[in-house]
Amino acid sequence: MADWSSRMKAAAACAAAAALMIGVAGTAGVARAQDHTMAIAHLSPGSLDNAIQVALTHFKSQVESKTDGAVEVEIFAAGQLGSEVETAKQAQGGDLLQSTIISSGAMSSFYPRYQVITAPFLFPNYRVAHAFFDGEWFADFMSGTVEEAGLRYLGTFDDGGGFVAFTNNERLIKTPADIEGLKIRVEENPAHVATMKALGASATPLPWGEVITALSTGLADGQFNAPGVSRNFKLWEVNDYTTLSGHVYNSQAWLVSEEWFQSLPQEYQEAIVTSAREAIELAHGINSLYSIIGWEMSCEEFKECYVLPASERDAMAEIARPAWREWIVNDFGIAESEVDALLGEVERLTAELPAEDLERYGR
Repeated sequence: MADWSSRMKAAAACAAAAALMIGVAGTAGVARAQDHTMAIAHLSPGSLDNAIQVALTHFKSQVESKTDGAVEVEIFAAGQLGSEVETAKQAQGGDLLQSTIISSGAMSSFYPRYQVITAPFLFPNYRVAHAFFDGEWFADFMSGTVEEAGLRYLGTFDDGGGFVAFTNNERLIKTPADIEGLKIRVEENPAHVATMKALGASATPLPWGEVITALSTGLADGQFNAPGVSRNFKLWEVNDYTTLSGHVYNSQAWLVSEEWFQSLPQEYQEAIVTSAREAIELAHGINSLYSIIGWEMSCEEFKECYVLPASERDAMAEIARPAWREWIVNDFGIAESEVDALLGEVERLTAELPAEDLERYGR
């Protein structure tokens, strides 16, 4: 994992192709009026420098082409239709809103098992993360959303680029000891609170709208988010130091109303599923690119920046993982066997993917 930064840069290779693919969708004229509307809500900006909006734009063109215009896709960005929880509730009925994209914290309100992916230092690199989220094991794991929430799982977006970086005002984080005593803003997610406390920080849960003020006034010393967030919000104006730690992999789940989905002809269902999978794959590359650009550009602005080496990531994981495990099993109520199953799948991919690469390309 010492070459983790270079692995991140390698992920950009697919992003150029992803950007080109946005305009590739069929441009044939629509032959008939719409029979169905698929309204999709998300919280990310509606501009085309946002991976989710780009992916959904491609999804829209694909679905409308494949269904000959019978399914019209409408995209509502930037929280136009309400909070994540509000839009997920609307999507359950499938009347006015048919689909939504929500983060891990909100997802746990509808499908508590999802909280298990908040495990600290879960993935060593993008390759393993993407193989995990796009694999059969996780698809089976998420199939329970239909029965428990009335929502069908379509895929996982890398929220802001997935892997996170610390920013703070006090010192450059290079070892676990550097985190001790810092007041770190976290999402209002108890898993993140448990992880920060285990590392010796004071966890300060705050909504994103209060973060800049908190960092400016000293209510919080620092925070963590994907590097693209540092770039977009110019966090170097309120923080001096940043460390690419990757201790959390932020994700967003894409869901569609099961009741609405089942009301569609099979050919339209297939169009939605296959187009969603392609959109997710494109978004992986775009999000990775934005994250890499965000890191490189923010390093030019912060007073100091640092990529955490594998040895220190492992040291932090040895401290944080047991505390998180105790919380998710004893406090949150996830079965220990389920935690072991998820971690086992990640370990399998971590071992098998490099071996497959060498077998195919290294001979």
